[in-house]
Formats: sequence, structure tokens, C-alpha cells
Amino acid sequence: MDFSIKTFDAKTSLANVKAGCVAVGVFEGKQLSAAARSIDASGEMTAALKSGDITGKAGSTLLLRGVAGVTAERVLLVGLGKEAPVSQKDFDKALRAVAQVFATIGATDGVIALPFDDLRDSSVSRAIHCAVGAIETQAYRFDEMKSKKDPAPEGVRKVVFAVAADDVDSAKAAIVSSVALARGMNLTKDLGNLPPNVCTPTYLAEIARKMAKDFKLGIEVLDRKQLEALKMGSFLSVTNGSIEPPKFIVLKHMGGKSKDAPVVLVGKGITFDSGGISLKPGSGMDEMKYDMCGAATVLGTFRAIAELKLKLNVIGVIATCENMPSGSATRPGDIVTSMSGQTIEVLNTDAEGRLVLCDALTYVERFKPAAVVDIATLTGACVVALGNHNTGLFTRHDDAHDALADELLAAGKTAGDTAWRMPIEEAYNEQLKSNFADMANIGTPGGGSITAAAFLERFTKQYTWAHLDIAGTAWKNGAAKGATGRPVPLLTTFLQNRVDAAK
Repeated sequence: MDFSIKTFDAKTSLANVKAGCVAVGVFEGKQLSAAARSIDASGEMTAALKSGDITGKAGSTLLLRGVAGVTAERVLLVGLGKEAPVSQKDFDKALRAVAQVFATIGATDGVIALPFDDLRDSSVSRAIHCAVGAIETQAYRFDEMKSKKDPAPEGVRKVVFAVAADDVDSAKAAIVSSVALARGMNLTKDLGNLPPNVCTPTYLAEIARKMAKDFKLGIEVLDRKQLEALKMGSFLSVTNGSIEPPKFIVLKHMGGKSKDAPVVLVGKGITFDSGGISLKPGSGMDEMKYDMCGAATVLGTFRAIAELKLKLNVIGVIATCENMPSGSATRPGDIVTSMSGQTIEVLNTDAEGRLVLCDALTYVERFKPAAVVDIATLTGACVVALGNHNTGLFTRHDDAHDALADELLAAGKTAGDTAWRMPIEEAYNEQLKSNFADMANIGTPGGGSITAAAFLERFTKQYTWAHLDIAGTAWKNGAAKGATGRPVPLLTTFLQNRVDAAK
């Protein structure tokens, strides 16, 4: 997709623009937006509203061809809901509707002249970000594994946003940022959607190496012998049943000052999770290829910030392997020793993500980080608690961690990639007690997403830390099955906000 910005005034009116389609807004109560009024010399749009052909309800559309006095071939009327200022929710619906229509009409270029500068509790930059995101999401296809590819997408490929002259600079900057974000999300989606016989730990390492070469990032990939030397017994216990070699990937984007402490992102990369000896039910097990979406999120976020040349030191750590049953697999009842020296009784081999992450969280102490955020499709319990709308956010409860939580929540709200803070309290640690080791890898029933976070928290005492449980947000199932690219928007915005705050 190609995006650009243009202003329209008396000299270059919207009515005279040559385009396949111009999208303008209408409101409930049969009211035209300012842009719509400026091209309705013939009264056709007013007549369409009065006749009830379009209600103005957010997301409703009506496509008109050959409107008198308008040079563009088509005019798309888009419902914006109640009169301005438009709510962000209604504006997002309108943008998704525009994206759907633009993807199907016989035009190659279009102009979006919605009221970007007349939104309630939002900005032009945020509006442009949403528009680019909606269009890129509509355009995304994954047919890499099909012998016959899906038909090439037709419709609008060049999009012009009509904004006020005062908003040109911020709108252009928003396009640059949004396109980089979309490319990062597409990488995350592609990795999640690939089958597990292709997207192995070795494949993820190859993708990381290629990205490091393309964007001049630092990279190190540790193999089994190096992990054994580091005494990552917890991580390695998960790999025991698989013939696929584990990989521990460290990416470095050092865009800040050399003395600045880095933000570290840690991704869970279980490229297929059978459950191990604690075998999962067969129904839906194919979706366990998505258990590496934490790793894919780290790679997608790095893709975005590298393209933006973000002036911040960011380190990505990905612990990736398969969890498979075999004669050599870790058994329920086994006790393993983590890199930290703490021992863990493995009561359920399907609670493997925390066994991988705990060693990664110990490893990152060496970076003396400003903050650490781990990202993992960790628990089905988080889906029960929050559904598919919000990512679960967990941190300790003190000033430093409250501030980090607030940063992440605010970034999610800005990006439209929301999270919800869940508790971590000492009482939940009681559920992790073991008679035979320092802790068990699962808790007693109740609060499963919280006890999982409480387990991880034991390995993060040396720095400020947050945990994102993305089990409910990283992919969709059913007819819309596929990776979503979340929470790349949340994390990218979080990192951008850190740069802005330091200015």
C-alpha cells in the first residue's frame, strides 16, 4: 500500500481531485460532514441521506458513482455515528468500513476525507494510525503454503488522507510510524501462521539473523551446549522430548546512548506445544503452533523499531523450542534446576512456558535493564478471565512497577491494543508450594493466570518487570483463524513513548 497526505482548499478543492474514489463522512440525523458538504453541489448526497439509503450509523456505507460536480469516479459515504466530535470507537468502525470497500472496488486510488481533526479524546496522528492499520489489516493475506495462491488483492492501492494544513507534518510522521508498525505486525502474523514443521526454533533463529543483517542489529544465538554451560536446566527440560534443537536468541537494537540501560523484551517461543507427557486433547491441538507468538511479537516489534531507527536501547531475548512427548521427555514428578539455582517440581509438563521463561528472565539480569517485559501465550486461564479483548498485564505492586504498568496500559489504549492489569499478591505463592522442591510449576486450582505470573515473578527480583499474557489476544480461532499481530502495537507504542518522554 502507498499512503500520502494532501490538503484541499479553494484552489485545490476536493470536488476536483482525480481519484477512483473519495470517502466522506455522514452523521446520524441526516447530516453531512464538512468534506461531504463541500462536494455536494448537486444535492445527491443530501438526497441519499434523506431517503434513508444510508443512516449515518457508524460503519454504514453507500457507494455513489458519477456524482455531478465531482471529478472522482465514485463517492463513498461513510457513517460516523452521532454528530462531531466523533468518538474513537465510531471512527474506528468507519475506517474499517472504508478499508473493506476500498479493497473490493474497481479503483486503484482513493482519498479519505473524514474529520481527522474533529475527534473526541483523540488526535490526527492517532486517527491516521488507525486508518493505516485498518487498511493494512484488510490487505493482509497468508497464502505462502498454498499451491494455488489466493487471487492478488485488487481495489485501492494508493490512499491519500485529506487533512488540514496545520496537521500535515504530524500526519506524515504518523504514516511513517504506522507503516513500520504494520510491517512489524505482518511479520508477527506470518510467523504465527506458519506451520510448526516450517517455523521451528532454527527457523526463528534464521529470521532473526536475517533481520539483524537487514537492519544492522546485534545478534547472538545460543545452542544447547551453551545453554547447558549456563545451567539453564529448566528451559532445557522442556526440549527433552523433541529432536528439534533449542535456540536462545538475543537481538540488540542500540539506538540510544551507550550509557543508557536497555528495555528488554522476552518472548516465549514454543514452536509447537503438544503438552509433552501431559498430552493436550487432540481437538484444537493444531492451534498450538501459535504458542510461539510471544517470540513472534518480539521479532515484529524489533522489525518496527528498527525501521523507525528508534533512539532507544532495546534488547530482545527469545527462548524457543518444541514441547513434545517421547521416551526422553520430562515426566510429571521430575525436579529440574533453573539457571537461578531454584528447583522446580514439574507437576504438569503442559505448563512449560514458565519453565522456558524463568531461565530467560534470569539471563537478562546481565543487561542491568531499565525494565523487562515478557510476552507469552502462557495460560488458558487468562482467556477465561479476559476473553479475547484484553491482554493480561501482571507486575508487582510498588511505585516502580505501578509506573511501568501505567506506561503499558496507556500505550495499549493509544494503540488500540488494550491490556488489563491483574493482581500479583503473596497469597498466590501459597498455591505453588512443593513438598520436594523450591516450588511447583503449577498451582492449586483457581487463579491460574495469576499463579503463573507469580511463578515468573520469583525470577525477576533484580529489576523492574512486567508480564503480558497474550493467550487470548495473539490469535483468533474459528472461521477467522489466524495470528492477530498483537501486542506489537502496544509494545511499539510503549517504546516510542519512552523516547518521547526522554526528549
